[in-house]
Amino acid sequence: MAIVRSRRASGIAALGRYSALAVGAVLFLIPFYLLLRSALMREQDLGSPDFHWLPPVWETDNLTGLFANPAIPMARSMLNSAIIAVVQTGGVLLVSGLAGYGLARIPYRWSNAVFYGITATLLIPAAVTFVPSFVLVSTLGWISTLRGLIIPGPFQALATFLFRQFFLGFPKEIEEAAFMDGLGWWGTFWRIVVPNSRGFAAAIGTITFIGSWNAFLWPLVIGRDQSSWTVQIALSTFLTAQSVQVSQLFMAALVAIFPLLLMFLFLQRWIVEGVERTGIAGD
Repeated sequence: MAIVRSRRASGIAALGRYSALAVGAVLFLIPFYLLLRSALMREQDLGSPDFHWLPPVWETDNLTGLFANPAIPMARSMLNSAIIAVVQTGGVLLVSGLAGYGLARIPYRWSNAVFYGITATLLIPAAVTFVPSFVLVSTLGWISTLRGLIIPGPFQALATFLFRQFFLGFPKEIEEAAFMDGLGWWGTFWRIVVPNSRGFAAAIGTITFIGSWNAFLWPLVIGRDQSSWTVQIALSTFLTAQSVQVSQLFMAALVAIFPLLLMFLFLQRWIVEGVERTGIAGD
């Protein structure tokens, strides 16, 4: 009887957990459902007082109209965001990876002071650095250019800190074997450490890409011409226009998150690993 009761209790507990997960999944999917439904509705249906679970008329012209709108260069904005996100992600992995490995492994006198200085910059709000960064970029003539949007972003103190902590736990025996084979610090890093750190690097890269794609404030300050707009600036233009086409706004939001959804579907294992190892789920 005790075994039966124990199995029954565990079954009830499992049912409760799965029910809670199902309810949570439905709650999280509701915004995506409303976004997809609204993106495929006509303007008059969106303004109707009656709620529609599905579009009364499937308005697929919202997609073609979005990219044909001359006032908002959506295609160019998405291309700019893709270029910025890819280059910044590669830059963060290269610069922060090298810096983190140097701080973790290469002994030199001021390594701790440099590490503490980098860590201290995490206490400075990003908004505080906007004015000096803008002055520097403006002096270099990089306003409304991809260089001004990309170059200030490759070094991130948080990524450097995380790489250092990861490399501190990297097995030293593998590196010592590489040194015995005649490899120096540079060869050991590229031929031994990097191939065995792809999982962690992919996790950091995924989180960095998402943050770069969703960046708004810096592209708003630097990207003044339409040729340098990012997708988030293009989305904000719908809200500041004199006549807002709500259906196209929903379609633009759907198009803007589509690359991130694809990335999540294909790289969700790395995203979960990144959240577990970095603890920045709310970033």
